[in-house]
Amino acid sequence: RGLRGGFARGLQVWRRFACSAASGGEKGGEKGVKLDGLKKAGTPATWSDTPLLEQQTKFMSSVLEMIPAWVTRAQIHRAHDVVHNGGEMVLEVPHNVTAKVLRFLQMHANAQFKAFTDCTAVDHPSQAQRFKVVYLLLSTKYNARIRVQTYVDEVTPLESATRWYPGADWFEREVWDMYGVYFYNHPDLRRILTDYGFEGHPQRKDFPLSGFVESRYDDSTKRVVNEPIEITQEYRSFDYTSPWEVFPEGGRPRDFIPDSPSGTSTAGTGTPEPKQ
Repeated sequence: RGLRGGFARGLQVWRRFACSAASGGEKGGEKGVKLDGLKKAGTPATWSDTPLLEQQTKFMSSVLEMIPAWVTRAQIHRAHDVVHNGGEMVLEVPHNVTAKVLRFLQMHANAQFKAFTDCTAVDHPSQAQRFKVVYLLLSTKYNARIRVQTYVDEVTPLESATRWYPGADWFEREVWDMYGVYFYNHPDLRRILTDYGFEGHPQRKDFPLSGFVESRYDDSTKRVVNEPIEITQEYRSFDYTSPWEVFPEGGRPRDFIPDSPSGTSTAGTGTPEPKQ
């Protein structure tokens, strides 16, 4: 009963805000919806010129009205995309309410984002909260997509979305394996791409390209062994010459003679340079 009452209240807020937006208002809540790249040349002057963009703006404004404490930023990415009549809806949320926002978008009557598309992350080592975790959702009822993203550091966990989206299982395991972002309440948070006993997280920007461990076949034990990587410089051959560099400097051949007695170049003819 309380759930139905919440949906009814949300629907009333949606209708009220839709009416205000239709009357000319473009502001949604105190924070407002940012339209990314709308004023570029050759694009509509306002969001009302594209019907889908108008619907996206109304929906994002209603979300800001209903859950203002759970949204830190709302924008429509690439709003100037007139080919698809709108861009991509993006919500930035605090890390401690990520699962609640996903549940809200899944169950609300005006959202119905019931399909979990993807979960991934991006590493920004220069930032305090270096990992941006991104969830991609799809609403098959309204033919809409939305991106929910949050920021965490190396030690801040996220609540798993598998309780509401069982399909998020392997995606969160991949984020844990590649970036080291921990998801609590996950039913089986194990590595999924790297080998057993692997140390580190390969997609972090501070992870070395050569890694820490190398695998080789040991003929004495007749099995594959993992050993600390050892790069020996003495056995490396560095050849910086290339047979294709026939015009190394100034666009002229190597055997070009600028002051030939006949006034012509002897490049490529095999004629030796005349002695002075």
